[in-house]
Amino acid sequence: MFSLLKKMKFLLCAICMFYTSILNATVVEIRTSFGNVEINLYDNATPVTVANFLSYVNSGAFFNNVVHRSDEGFIVQAGGYQYTGPITGNFTLDRIETAPAIANEPKFSNVRGTIAMAKIGGQVNSATSGWFINLANNSANLDVQNGGFTVFGEVMGNGMQVIDAIAALGRMNAGGAFTELPIRNYQNNVAITDEHLVVISDVVVTDATVNSAATLKPQENTLINSSDPNSGSGSSSGGSIGWLLLSLLGLFINRKILEAE
Repeated sequence: MFSLLKKMKFLLCAICMFYTSILNATVVEIRTSFGNVEINLYDNATPVTVANFLSYVNSGAFFNNVVHRSDEGFIVQAGGYQYTGPITGNFTLDRIETAPAIANEPKFSNVRGTIAMAKIGGQVNSATSGWFINLANNSANLDVQNGGFTVFGEVMGNGMQVIDAIAALGRMNAGGAFTELPIRNYQNNVAITDEHLVVISDVVVTDATVNSAATLKPQENTLINSSDPNSGSGSSSGGSIGWLLLSLLGLFINRKILEAE
């Protein structure tokens, strides 16, 4: 009898822990030179991606990170490069040390205000430290391109005001991975410093157990599912035609291929 009660108690605790974990979601704050951006992560829905992102957060890898790409009406990207001091001559930034790439989790749609992982073109499971925030509804492109880009959280509060302010900055072509570098108050022939760049001083966890996941309603990535012949949605001929039309649409979308650079 005692053994049965003990097992029932253990089972009850396990159930409580399970349901508590469903309600919990990590909140991080991206601290930029333009203001702070609060992000609610989808811990339970995209666990591999969130764990990977938090490993960089907790290691301090995003300290003095730089927003190195701003594509108007498309995305703002960071997570790959660090500012270490004034830059003269050919523009370059130190690439942060990365862990092995992770598996793709394209469950949710790349709509405005979501954060997603950057990848290497043509390599589905290649995300490491780079991430971007969607400035618009990019689902028609990014939900299917390169196996779909993994959305793993969303901007909260007035955070998109900060992101939009960054996106509104002028851009310069500094070559390499920095052809769309957001820049401010810059005069030619002077050293580029943190006064000219959008610098992320740090990304920190502000709440690891907040009960906010239940109120979040991320949009499902239905486009990637419709392209899967095993998804069971519609006939094979209808799915093939839909995928063909979607592919043709992608050819006409005036957006660059997203890569981890």
